[in-house]
Amino acid sequence: MLSQGSRSFRWLFCVGVFGALVACSKHADEAAKPAGPPEVEFAVAQRSDAPLVTELPGRIEPYRTAEVRARVDGIVLKRAYEEGQVVKAGQVLFRIDPAPLKAQVDAAQGALARAQAQAAIAHDKAARYKGLAATRAVSELEYAEAQSAERQAAADVVSARAALETAQLRLGYATVTAPIGGRSRRAQVTEGALVKEDAATPLTTVEQIDPIYVDFAQPAAEVLALQRALKKGQAAALTGQDIGVQVILSDGVAYERPGKLLFSDLAVDRATDNVSMRAVLPNPDGLLLPGMYVRVKLSHAVQQGAVTIPKGALQRDRHGATVFVVKADNTLAAQPVAAQTLAGDQWLVTSGLTGGERVAIPGMQTLEAGMAVKPVPATKHASSVTDSAADTKPTERTKG
Repeated sequence: MLSQGSRSFRWLFCVGVFGALVACSKHADEAAKPAGPPEVEFAVAQRSDAPLVTELPGRIEPYRTAEVRARVDGIVLKRAYEEGQVVKAGQVLFRIDPAPLKAQVDAAQGALARAQAQAAIAHDKAARYKGLAATRAVSELEYAEAQSAERQAAADVVSARAALETAQLRLGYATVTAPIGGRSRRAQVTEGALVKEDAATPLTTVEQIDPIYVDFAQPAAEVLALQRALKKGQAAALTGQDIGVQVILSDGVAYERPGKLLFSDLAVDRATDNVSMRAVLPNPDGLLLPGMYVRVKLSHAVQQGAVTIPKGALQRDRHGATVFVVKADNTLAAQPVAAQTLAGDQWLVTSGLTGGERVAIPGMQTLEAGMAVKPVPATKHASSVTDSAADTKPTERTKG
């Protein structure tokens, strides 16, 4: 026969088991309930004026280049600069043996002294003959010859003085200086080398890199398309300081200082069918170096009434570009679009949307046409998310 305590324990055990079974049944019922539609962020396609941005390949070029050459023959005694360092205009770069040139200066000084002495004698003679000719002590012919000799001696003095100045200039050329300020290149000669004034190889090169040029080219077809858009009133041309030039470095980072478009060539290159362009950029830190390959974002027109959508809303596959439009019943519809140009973090849509549509921004979600969703207005951060895996490398009219 069970005691009172045993009966109480059995009763409590049964109650606990029953409670656990009820709880499990409740969780199973909750799990069986269907989940609601997933939340999907959206942005409204906007219609506004937007800059037309074209991305083009470019190459950095020095602002000025000066080849430093020997202007006299001689032996290089010293390289007076550090290769690769910034030099100032007039800074000494090389010293050539001045001894032979100094000897030429001394010889020229002697020749000038002789010419001056001869000129003094000729002058005195002409002066004496002038008085004698007046008294007919000498003939007119002799007096004329004395005057001619005086003029010849004076001319010899001028020639001798010019020869001396030339010799002094050549002596100065023994000290080779930088013709411009800029970054120096590697020296092409060493101490002890014999250099010639007519040699094809320069001693070194100095390049001014602040400011600095970027050369790039735009396909002629794009130029024609822009001209047609301007003619139809679909776009407005930018001029002067309004034309935007931004350089993207090879590591994908944008150069912090904007550039200024200097010129666009008036002719099309026959070999490439491109129009050459050049911009100038400030380069005080020397970050941009001649020869660097960069990408240039050029904005020289504004598309009027353009439809723009966030960059993250566009998806690409082998069939083209697509966006998912959130319909009135909160289901998705796949809408093919045409979009080849980026304006900041916005795609410019040229067909497929009219403005006002709600376009989904999938982020990491996988969306399908006909899918029911719970639309949520996108935050600014979400609207600038990069394209999904189907569009890993969108282009801004990129030309490579």
